[in-house]
Amino acid sequence: MLKQKERPEMSKKEKISVITLGCSKNTVDSERLMNQLKINDFELTDNPDNADSVIINTCGFIEAAKEESINTILSAIELKKKGRLKKVVVSGCLSERYMDDLRKEIPEVDAYFGTEAYEEVVKEFGGNLKYELLGERLLTTPKHFAYLKISEGCDNPCSFCAIPLMRGKHKTKPMEDLIAEAEKLSSQGVKELILIGQDTTDYGVDLYGKRNIAELINKLSEIKSIEWIRLMYAYPSHFPESLIETIASNPKVCKYIDIPLQHISDNVLKSMRRGITKRRTLELLNKLRESIPGLTLRTTFITGYPAETDADFEELVNFVKDFEFERFGVFTYSIEENTPSYLLGDPHSEEVKEKRKNLLMEIQRDISHRQNEKLIGKNLKVLIDAYENGVYIGRTESDAPEVDCEVFVETNEKLEIGNFYDTVIYDCNEYDLFAKLA
Repeated sequence: MLKQKERPEMSKKEKISVITLGCSKNTVDSERLMNQLKINDFELTDNPDNADSVIINTCGFIEAAKEESINTILSAIELKKKGRLKKVVVSGCLSERYMDDLRKEIPEVDAYFGTEAYEEVVKEFGGNLKYELLGERLLTTPKHFAYLKISEGCDNPCSFCAIPLMRGKHKTKPMEDLIAEAEKLSSQGVKELILIGQDTTDYGVDLYGKRNIAELINKLSEIKSIEWIRLMYAYPSHFPESLIETIASNPKVCKYIDIPLQHISDNVLKSMRRGITKRRTLELLNKLRESIPGLTLRTTFITGYPAETDADFEELVNFVKDFEFERFGVFTYSIEENTPSYLLGDPHSEEVKEKRKNLLMEIQRDISHRQNEKLIGKNLKVLIDAYENGVYIGRTESDAPEVDCEVFVETNEKLEIGNFYDTVIYDCNEYDLFAKLA
């Protein structure tokens, strides 16, 4: 295989397709890269089949994500072998973590790069990074909402997580840069900002010496055309008091918090190195609900962690039944090399992990249905995301894109995608609401 620096420069008329795998943080990385390619006069296409070259922004978080990334790379290599692609470039988390192995196992890839390697990737195609435009993005989301990545990396020592191996230590993005980026997004029609990072509650610690996520949110809310600000990936063990007040009092901040708990048993939390106990978790959750009227809490749990006993899982089941989260997700444990929990082995079978996951999701399905039934007859503000099969599809303040409930709005009127409308809920199922205009 040729060394990267020996590869010939490609024509800037080549069509390039950027394939994004994994989380919303990868989405932001791809959007920044795509903007750099565009201002270097490359032509971009959403369809790899119509491209001359592809860039695959990979995910390496858990085993399923790694498999998807590998399969996507292999599919691109097949297109290259058939002469339908000239170049295959791989970047992102999987490449950051396993670059040497990938180069050995899949040498047909023209170049491997790690995370946020904007300059290297652009140079690979003969372009030059425009540093003054690095914060600008070519949005791949609907134009009315965008993810705002406020930090990179993570300092939390969670035993099961490989993110620090791929993304490094926590690094806060300067507040003035984020405000400038948000103002630019606003000028492009964005009305909802979704704040993301490996740990959004840690924002500011490394740069400003304190957790000032609340200050950032308040400043972002001053941007006139931004109507919703949504907080994702909040870490429970150091949730700032000022953030509770901001969510409760700022009308532009969605009464919504995504706060992954991972488990509730003290035995498992200790082994996971989560830095919090069951008692402190309950204190925080109860305080959030008491302090923020109408709050929607979203969380995720892991089943089949090595230290999880039958009793630990039963404790988790009872907690889920009793607390009744509004939004909810479950992952099965994925053993990851070079993480602390790797030394614990993987004693639970996939069958046991899935059985436990399915039980939790079944419990949550009933909870979600009951909660949705309480909304029938109520007026809700809905942001319209799409129009499909004669029906408008939107979300309430309680729902983040792609992971939460949707509202199906039936009307003979023409609605504008990206606008807010007052609706009345007339029916529901476990995870969807059905509405008419108020």
